[in-house]
Amino acid sequence: MPQKSKKMKPLVPVNKLILVSALGFLLGICGILIGMFWEQIFNTMLNKEMVLRPDSVIYTRWKNPPLDLNLDIYLYNWTNPEDFGNSSMKPILEQCGPYRFREKPDKVDINWHPENASVTYKRKSLYYFDAAGSNGSLDDTIVTLNAVALAAAAKTKYWDAMNTRMVNMGLSVYQQELSISKTVDELLFTGYSDDMMTTARTMTNIFGKKVEVPFDKFGWFYTRNGSAELTGVFNAYTGADDISRMGQMHTWNYKTNTGFFESHCGMVNGSAGEFYPKNLTPDSIVGLFTPDMCRTVPLEYTEAVEIEGIRGYKYSGGARAVDNGTLYPENECFCGGECVPSGLMNVSACRFGTPAFMSFPHFYQADPFYVDQIEGLEPNKEKHEFYMILEPKTGLTLEVAARFQVNMLVEPIKGISLYEDVPRIFFPLIWFEQKVRITPDLAAEWKLIPRVLLGGQIFAGVLFAIGVIMLAWYPMQHLCFGRRNRRGTSSTNKIHSSENGVVAELKALQNHKETVPEQSPLLEKSTRSLTITESNGKKE
Repeated sequence: MPQKSKKMKPLVPVNKLILVSALGFLLGICGILIGMFWEQIFNTMLNKEMVLRPDSVIYTRWKNPPLDLNLDIYLYNWTNPEDFGNSSMKPILEQCGPYRFREKPDKVDINWHPENASVTYKRKSLYYFDAAGSNGSLDDTIVTLNAVALAAAAKTKYWDAMNTRMVNMGLSVYQQELSISKTVDELLFTGYSDDMMTTARTMTNIFGKKVEVPFDKFGWFYTRNGSAELTGVFNAYTGADDISRMGQMHTWNYKTNTGFFESHCGMVNGSAGEFYPKNLTPDSIVGLFTPDMCRTVPLEYTEAVEIEGIRGYKYSGGARAVDNGTLYPENECFCGGECVPSGLMNVSACRFGTPAFMSFPHFYQADPFYVDQIEGLEPNKEKHEFYMILEPKTGLTLEVAARFQVNMLVEPIKGISLYEDVPRIFFPLIWFEQKVRITPDLAAEWKLIPRVLLGGQIFAGVLFAIGVIMLAWYPMQHLCFGRRNRRGTSSTNKIHSSENGVVAELKALQNHKETVPEQSPLLEKSTRSLTITESNGKKE
């Protein structure tokens, strides 16, 4: 009787199969979505932490930067002031320094404005002389241009004859000269008293705002040490409503226009100096607002470099930054009434009417006209370039070298005896450098960002792979089990066929044996002959 085939049971329960397949499907979809949107998700989380607020991660670093800040100051020693009236002799300058000061910056009077996502604050810094890092001492004597006398004389360029005569008389009475000899300490932070300044301060009621003398002493950094008033009131965006605006200037001294330059040149914009735009490209122009010049300085992309293992974009101050319309017509509004060849920024209006012009050190990137006026200047890109290196994705500052030079315009002034016979020269007086670089510890923290991004992509890939495996597990198991069954059935059939064949052969042999005689006639005859022969032999 043929046996009835048994019905095969399923390998796993149906409910379990549905549950595992559904879970695999969900994991696969999650892996795809995370892989597609992980970078956006991460950037959203990062931007939330990057917003400037009192409880944010970056607040402390913004208020008190953890980097070591050094201010290196170079002074020009004038070696031949007695030849200044001689048209055949150029001023010979000798660079002295650097005189290094360690800076401890802080931000005070902080007020938050959630209504427009901005913060108002003032800057305050403490400076400490670093003798070990300096090339010289604060007691070094420097011969330089008499900036007080020149500033007083320059005021009279647009005055009437009577007021001009009063200033000329004051210069004569107080025996002012073209040059002065002061110590480095007096020229920088301590300052020095001058009779002309004292007299001018007492005559403010007579001359009004035409004689605005805000200080009782003169020094290039006088009142800056520990003061929160000198650089004004900053208002910058926090990034709470738009992370791309974080750290960008909104107002300065509560105004959106400085009032010192016309048109767009007077607009308050650019970075306040701590944070820079994100997602930078080689086509980007980075603006830096500088309160000492009352304007924004544009920096342009030059090259890609690597700092502490982090790839950054270098933005430098080029010809555009110090042009006043000669090369770039849109910069003409920076002339300030005194348009000069490209390379100098007229900041007279910003410096109480003093004929002050800013440039890069040694007139780097300026018209050769300026270098040719002075002996002792050697412009050099490595030493005098103004640049900053930023991580393009986050705007993180990797390295900054802020370098500027202060120059004063010396020229003949009608009615002022001291300056009647002088040549017209843009005279360099001082330049300074503030260079800072990211520390290895901070760099290590920021290196985690691409690792986290890569980790997210790997995690997404793992999720997707697990999902695919879970979806395919039971179908593959069923397929493999079916193949094993087919292979087993085929082998069994082959064995049965072999057995049947052997049995058939055995039966055939048995049947053959029954039908075939035990001996053939020929064999029987041979056997009988052999028996007779043997018998005959025995008889013999």
